[in-house]
Amino acid sequence: MLSAALRDGTADRRCVFEVFARRLPTGRRYGVVAGTGRLLSLIADFRFAPEDVEFLRERRIVDDATAEWLAAYRFSGDVDGYAEGELFFPGSPILTVSGTFAECVVLETLALSVLNHDSAIAAAAARMVTAARGRAVIEMGSRRTHEEAAVAAARAAYLAGFAFTSNLEAGRRYGIPTTGTAAHAFTLLHDSEQAAFGSQVAALGKQTTLLVDTYDIAQGIRNAIAVAGPDLRAVRIDSGDLSVLASESRALLDSLGATDTQIIVSGDLDEYAIAALAAEPVDAYGAGTAVVVGSGAPTAGLVYKLVEVDGRPVVKRSENKGTVGGRKTAVRRHKPTGTATEEIVVSLGSPPAQPHDRLLQRPFVRAGVAADDLPSLAESREHLRQCLISIPWEGLKLSAGDPAVPVTMQGGAS
Repeated sequence: MLSAALRDGTADRRCVFEVFARRLPTGRRYGVVAGTGRLLSLIADFRFAPEDVEFLRERRIVDDATAEWLAAYRFSGDVDGYAEGELFFPGSPILTVSGTFAECVVLETLALSVLNHDSAIAAAAARMVTAARGRAVIEMGSRRTHEEAAVAAARAAYLAGFAFTSNLEAGRRYGIPTTGTAAHAFTLLHDSEQAAFGSQVAALGKQTTLLVDTYDIAQGIRNAIAVAGPDLRAVRIDSGDLSVLASESRALLDSLGATDTQIIVSGDLDEYAIAALAAEPVDAYGAGTAVVVGSGAPTAGLVYKLVEVDGRPVVKRSENKGTVGGRKTAVRRHKPTGTATEEIVVSLGSPPAQPHDRLLQRPFVRAGVAADDLPSLAESREHLRQCLISIPWEGLKLSAGDPAVPVTMQGGAS
């Protein structure tokens, strides 16, 4: 495709591509834009190394002219989009990439792989945070996904409101707070549970978390308090009927004088399991597999489509996969109270301004250079928190339902 466009001269036509979702995953009422910060950094460094070009040339995947073009590739176009941490709905134009056809089309896989993965993780994580009702959630999914996906997942989960990650590389790379506990293997290594607990406390102090379910949970709690004393920071339970065990463990800890020792539960928790524990004396949750696979929706379903060529709208008319032509502008409409009521998306123009409208798109890259005021991860995290406050309360339900905010498309060819 690229070789043909370079050969026939269409590669240099000015084009606009947009990233959007045709629908939300089944049962979801909103999506979360995540991965934008990672993507912009990757675009800035996106190059074809000599060995990459040689591989393509040797296997005749590209011709010599295309190989030379790839060797000199630098993105010199523009990127606009929804802020990271923004909510999106079907049809929301969350990313707009403008430039020549050639320089934009080669970014499709990069953009979709980052945004589809991170947005799926963030949406699932946001639902878990809502279900936790203010209690901390720890990201613990590194062993259930690819090693690099694990770091990206930890970032997306933190963006969505998770308090900590067990992934130290995510902590190093993105400044995310880290935490964790010993594994069952550490307890099994020692001659007794007491010996294992004693070793951990000797090394880390009483502000640590002891894993108490290797053998018998009740006895494990007794051993933990006997070794560490009643001012032990926390115990973790990773198996069994967590609803029953949390209540029994709280009563046992209190009877031992450890009234401030927290209870952390983990073990295949998703948003529904977390919600089911809302009435139990749980202080924090550890979420692993469910969060790194998007809790049943491992992709956000985003697509990257050409919508404009040389200022002319273009559309795809395939059944159930049609597009709306032309570059889009989007605003979110709000009540005076701040509650979002509607998203207006206009092709080839701008929505008429109304009080309490919020423009959703902002510039990220101009002529290949990133904007100076890109938000930090902490700022994007707060942005998402505010967005979740703004949608109608029905939009936060875990049950299936319509999108929390309807999208109205105006103008353009379809």
